[in-house]
Amino acid sequence: MHCPCWCPQAKVFHLKIKELFNGVYLIDGKLATVNLCRGRKVYNEELVLDNGVEYRMWTPYRSKLSAAMLNGIKHMEIKGGSRVLYLGAATGTTVSHVSDIVSNEGSIYAVELSERNVRELIRLCEARRNILPILSDAMETRNYADSIETCDIIYQDISARNQAEIMLANSVFLKKGGYAYFVIKSQSINISKSPKETYKKELKLLEETFELVESTSLEPYDSMHLFAILKKK
Repeated sequence: MHCPCWCPQAKVFHLKIKELFNGVYLIDGKLATVNLCRGRKVYNEELVLDNGVEYRMWTPYRSKLSAAMLNGIKHMEIKGGSRVLYLGAATGTTVSHVSDIVSNEGSIYAVELSERNVRELIRLCEARRNILPILSDAMETRNYADSIETCDIIYQDISARNQAEIMLANSVFLKKGGYAYFVIKSQSINISKSPKETYKKELKLLEETFELVESTSLEPYDSMHLFAILKKK
């Protein structure tokens, strides 16, 4: 159920709204999701009310998934009812939009290493019951192996030198044919090599387990990042 509250600050419009992907909308060239918890903001995003439906505007400068969609990815497999393992949840900006998309029929296992960030996540989960916050290093999968079901999607956004290794360690939780959304942060891995070299090396490490479906740069929203979409073999 949606939260019963309504935010008087939501701007009221009658707009032509296009559904870009399942649960993701394009409003005047900007992305948005339907607010699962009506009237509540997560990171001071704009709320738009149209024909009784409240949308949360989704900025690409705060979310790499939003940036990737605006940059033209074609495979957006997160949808209503999806079970998502989210690695590197931070304070929940992108997690909150994924929460909107999967709705109350779906679930998100949000793994985050920082205790401070997890405190923010817990506050988010008080309103959004489809998110389970997990305080853990994403390499220490034994910490949460008993807490999650087999997932449809892995989403990874972690600053670490061993990003491909983290994805492989967590691939055991992904169903066969499931999708992985992998943000490769080249400068966190090796600043002495070109980003293209780093991307190629990380994807090479994953090729026995995953098929590369598509990839895109995140410019101009994030520099020296590659957003790769993978499918588990």
